[in-house]
Amino acid sequence: MRVSSVPETGNTVSNPVIPGFYPDPSICRAGEDYYIACSSFEYFPGVPIFHSRDLVHWTQIGNALDRPSQLRLPLDSASSGGIYAPTLRHHDGRFWLIVTNVSGDGNLLFTATDPAGPWSDPIRLPGVHGIDPDIAWDDEGNCWCTTAGVGQIRIDPHTGETFGPRRQLWSGAPGAKAPEAPHLFRIGDYWYLLIAEGGTERGHGVSIARGLAPTGPFEPCPANPILTHRSTDHPIQNTGHADLVQGPDGSWWMVLLGVRPGGGTPGWHVLGRETFLAPVDWVDGWPVVGELSTALPAPPWPLQPHDVVPERRDDFDTTELAPCWVSLRRRSSEDCTTKEQPGWLTLRARGGSLDDADVTFVGRRQQHPSCRVRTLVDAAEGQGGLAVRLDERHHYAVEVSSGQVQVRARIGPLHTVVASRPTPPGPVVLRIEAAAVHTVNDARTGPDFVSIGFEEADGTFVELASLDGRYLSTEVAGGFTGRVFGMFASAGSVHFDWFDYEPFEH
Repeated sequence: MRVSSVPETGNTVSNPVIPGFYPDPSICRAGEDYYIACSSFEYFPGVPIFHSRDLVHWTQIGNALDRPSQLRLPLDSASSGGIYAPTLRHHDGRFWLIVTNVSGDGNLLFTATDPAGPWSDPIRLPGVHGIDPDIAWDDEGNCWCTTAGVGQIRIDPHTGETFGPRRQLWSGAPGAKAPEAPHLFRIGDYWYLLIAEGGTERGHGVSIARGLAPTGPFEPCPANPILTHRSTDHPIQNTGHADLVQGPDGSWWMVLLGVRPGGGTPGWHVLGRETFLAPVDWVDGWPVVGELSTALPAPPWPLQPHDVVPERRDDFDTTELAPCWVSLRRRSSEDCTTKEQPGWLTLRARGGSLDDADVTFVGRRQQHPSCRVRTLVDAAEGQGGLAVRLDERHHYAVEVSSGQVQVRARIGPLHTVVASRPTPPGPVVLRIEAAAVHTVNDARTGPDFVSIGFEEADGTFVELASLDGRYLSTEVAGGFTGRVFGMFASAGSVHFDWFDYEPFEH
């Protein structure tokens, strides 16, 4: 018998529920509260944590890894290295977070009584091999850690000790590559093993198996993959890396990552892999994933929008930066502070440009296909500006120094000054706009255009360059991240009075 978990109400909610570069979502429920953790790769602080009461409206409440003792990212850490695929769980009155730091520390386990933090220093797991670790507890209190591959080992989550050899559980669908992102659940009489497979590109999918014990043997679902958009023209692609949770009414839901490609062929996604929500029914003991769309039928319980709408502008009036702000590999109070000049963010240069791994950079993720970013910068004591970044080899920037504004572009091995113009003395407003393309003229049409320049005293936008956005996409650059807009210093000290992020329709 099939029972629908989402009655048709005529109302819809926007999907993705967490837009922008927030991939690999793992979800847990504690009472009436829901929490999601996402991957963060080379950015510091790491592992953003979100909270919701209705599975639809999510607020970032912190970053789990916000201290150097928790997150070590050496300067030679590659972009798209760092922190991979967390699993977040609530067990025995505590929150548990397990991650892989592929840039040196391997698998790590953290705990907290409050998911907003503080989180503990890491419990190291040298006996756990493989990425995308998951943890689950059986009725006897044994803790099982399952990793990509898909293999499993028993651990002591308090000490990191492992017991016995790693056992192979399942390899996913025959012939499918990259069985990864395992999550193990006890639901009813069965243990379910949910995995991603097919790679995190267009072939991505979700498959599941079940058994009577957490150690298996596992029987694959005859309908695998239970979710994939491969070989379709669906606007949401690369669907996979899923997790399951029960809604307030006992219905079941899936969070997963997906991308929204734009332009012609092959299609370019620029926001990174985003967090989507989909309903789940149960048929003959197997999960059946409902429609995944950008306009999702609203869940059948009262929605709880945020009491406080996030501010569009950050005036840097607080001593600590908001949790949405990230830096590259580390953040030092000597290089990044709001205390030196009250109401201003001061950045001191480390690396000489955005090409350098140790550049002083503070940014936030692009979350909308079309948006406008502005900042007021005083570069009298140095050189710096505003950038849109994918990695060290793929970024556009508008930079101020010595009365000159320059637009720089880095695309792979090519680095050029696209435009230059003198500016009046004093602080200047820099501006970058991303405008999504909605009409595909031919197969080569890109996903968006990025307009870069500055504002005159009366607010008039002086566009110095309009660049094709495809070159700041994963399909061109490779890797696992998405665009980040940010402020940077390339020489001396640079001060920023405010930063404004405005989504708009185009």
